Amino acid sequence: MARILLIDDDASLREVLAYTLREQGHEVEMAADGTAGLILLERAVPDAVITDLKMPGVDGLEVLRRTHDIDATLPVIVLTAFGSIEDAVAAMRDGAHDYLTKPYNRDELRLTVEKALEKRRLVLENRTLRDRLREEHRRMPLVHVSPAMERVVAAIRRLAPTDATVLITGESGTGKELVAQALHNLSDRWDAPFVAINCAAIPHDLMESELFGHERGAFTGAVREKPGKFRQAHRGTLLLDEVADLAAELQTKLLRVIETRMVDPVGGTGPVPVDVRIVAATNADLGSRVAEGRFRGDLYYRLNVIPIHLLPLRERPDDIPALWEQFVERFAPGVKLRTSPGLVRALMRRSWPGNARELANLCQRLVLLRTSDEMTEEDLWMVEEGGPSISLAGDAAIECIGEAPVATSKPGKPGVLFPGDLPEERLSLPDLERELIVRALDKHGGNKSRAATYLGVPRHVLLYRMEKFGIG
Repeated sequence: MARILLIDDDASLREVLAYTLREQGHEVEMAADGTAGLILLERAVPDAVITDLKMPGVDGLEVLRRTHDIDATLPVIVLTAFGSIEDAVAAMRDGAHDYLTKPYNRDELRLTVEKALEKRRLVLENRTLRDRLREEHRRMPLVHVSPAMERVVAAIRRLAPTDATVLITGESGTGKELVAQALHNLSDRWDAPFVAINCAAIPHDLMESELFGHERGAFTGAVREKPGKFRQAHRGTLLLDEVADLAAELQTKLLRVIETRMVDPVGGTGPVPVDVRIVAATNADLGSRVAEGRFRGDLYYRLNVIPIHLLPLRERPDDIPALWEQFVERFAPGVKLRTSPGLVRALMRRSWPGNARELANLCQRLVLLRTSDEMTEEDLWMVEEGGPSISLAGDAAIECIGEAPVATSKPGKPGVLFPGDLPEERLSLPDLERELIVRALDKHGGNKSRAATYLGVPRHVLLYRMEKFGIG
């Protein structure tokens, strides 16, 4: 059942129409002219409007325009005399859903109303889904606790609605692409493509075609047209990742595209306009490269309109617990895993040269190789030092998956570290281990590889222990 507003100055026709509509199960509000109909329109909130075209005062065309000013999704069906089809066509051009001629046909009326209501239902459903999708996109993908990242998020929210070019800098693994994605998601371009290209991953001789596209037959092997990243990102956002590695001749062409918003496909007959928001990212110091003559200064200033710098993870350890929990949920969806406080402290003590990417990789390994639903510092040691790996001890090989290796070689001489019994006073195993590492390094002149071989551990395990004990 729907609520229908019926406007007609012919009282008898109005009553007959209302009777037919009520037979269909609809609720009908009636008005004798356009002025009264517009008053009812705002008060009754109908699902459809049926209006006569020819009425004194406010006519059907004005009712149509005013209706769409109030709600563009509201379908309007116009009634017209048989001899005034031109007026009905004009109403259709102005946005009417359909028209009916007088005298009307009951079946035609019923079918026209049903189609109008179905169209409105689909439009409203599509709008609801679109709004829901927009809200999904507007979620901030950056997990953050630290004040430094809070400032970055605040900048993203301010910049996203604009088309300003943004240059994102920071070490590898700090989340530069996530920042670019957030700028896109929170912008008015959210439903257009987000396209990313790594300028360091594509050979220089192919990069021009990747960026600007090519026409069929432009060069050997060009068997079909290729639009290029700029045209793929039309009306959306293009991320130029590792832009510092762009070749000099392509820097010139990129500058031209930024200035003109036109691309020249390889082998094309002329420039093609593009509407793209440009975001660039790099882990290099572009300012230094400009000073060294390795990057165009004019392009640098075009890209560096708004700079956003991401601090490495070691300078914002407060973000580590929150990031860790996000990674645990990603790698163990639906599984309730706990992280011990000791493991959290161990994670926060690390320097993380690979930043969040390194943290994510470690989390995945720990989730897959854990021994219980609580991940502890012992699990961290097990994963990093004991497995999975294959190593040799003496004459025998040992294979270790998820357990610390157990030596199967012949035991060494007893009492190497302690000639006699252990001391009566308290003995610190960590202090003893630290002293042993220091002595092994001294013995081999600071050579870590030789010291690791001497101690019978892989080199990366020795490096981890040196970092843990603060051994320079």
